[in-house]
Amino acid sequence: MASEFAFVTCQVGAERAIKTELARRWPGFRLAYSRPGFLTFKLPDNHGLVGDFDLESTFARAYGFSLGKVTGDGPEDLVRGVWDVLAGRPVRRIHCWPRDAARPGEHGFEPTLSRAAFEAHEAIRRRCPRADMLADDAGDMEAPGRTGEFVLDCVLAEPREWWVGYHRVKSVASRWPGGMLRLEMPPDTVSRAWLKMEEALRWSELPIPAGARCAEIGSAPGGASQALLGRGFAVVGIDPAEMDPAVLAHPDFKHIRRRAMHVPRREFRKIRWLTSDMNVAPHYTCDVVEAIVTHPEVHVRGMLLTLKLLEPDHADRVPEYVERICGWGYNVVRARQLQHNRQEVCVAALQKPFLRKSLGGRAPRSDSH
Repeated sequence: MASEFAFVTCQVGAERAIKTELARRWPGFRLAYSRPGFLTFKLPDNHGLVGDFDLESTFARAYGFSLGKVTGDGPEDLVRGVWDVLAGRPVRRIHCWPRDAARPGEHGFEPTLSRAAFEAHEAIRRRCPRADMLADDAGDMEAPGRTGEFVLDCVLAEPREWWVGYHRVKSVASRWPGGMLRLEMPPDTVSRAWLKMEEALRWSELPIPAGARCAEIGSAPGGASQALLGRGFAVVGIDPAEMDPAVLAHPDFKHIRRRAMHVPRREFRKIRWLTSDMNVAPHYTCDVVEAIVTHPEVHVRGMLLTLKLLEPDHADRVPEYVERICGWGYNVVRARQLQHNRQEVCVAALQKPFLRKSLGGRAPRSDSH
């Protein structure tokens, strides 16, 4: 039987964390090929994985089965090679994206879908061997995949080297090419924190209703608050630093200019949703948030927490942080290094009452995507 492989794309610099995660969760995987932001693994015989398998990785932005690489002197050679290695497998849409060229923020780099990726997508689509093979909206690469659809994956590793694979849509991130969104900040946005918050809200799909009261710890200068306000939420920003005047002027924004640990708990009585992005170690963020959400007068239903990975071992300890958050009564807890995160991860936590009752207070296994 021919060997099978899996591919993973990630933030440049996250490769070691992925290798550690997979060695712990999938000891049978063997590293086959590695470049910054891109890895492949040889799968064990009789691995039993299906197209929508959950890699259970915080740091993998996108992953699937790998069919190998194609090379060529021009687009025609590359496109022909893509369909050759796919070997007749049924796919409903095509995802193309570039391997990250640098770490996020390095020389202004932001991971995104490049022009070359859109051109590759269109060239591959046009050469599809059957007109009825692809979904009706497959010409729009940004159209989200539907649950159960098989997707042809094409990673642009180099201008003349593409890696081809496939996956089946299941998780939220698997709907998007490379697990990435194309987000454009509104012209009046005060910081790139808007990108992180907007992506976190779309990825987590927290059921926050319009008009909900949200508290944001570490809100200055206000980019993330703008993303929340833009969705119709009322926001309490907690930060000893100054907020941008444009944010302060919003009628649904209130600034508490204190450190979170010094804010009276009565300020959180009507808060049901909490976000945090503080430039401190993860255990300190957890200490601050735990003291708030476990207070008997506070009833926060869901959270989006940014955990800064300030030390090398912080990445390895993400499962510990997730389990700690589960212990506060949150029974759906997921962690992901978002496209717009830098050296940090986002944790989404939600209390689902029917799950809490059925589990008898036990925390479930945390999911990564």
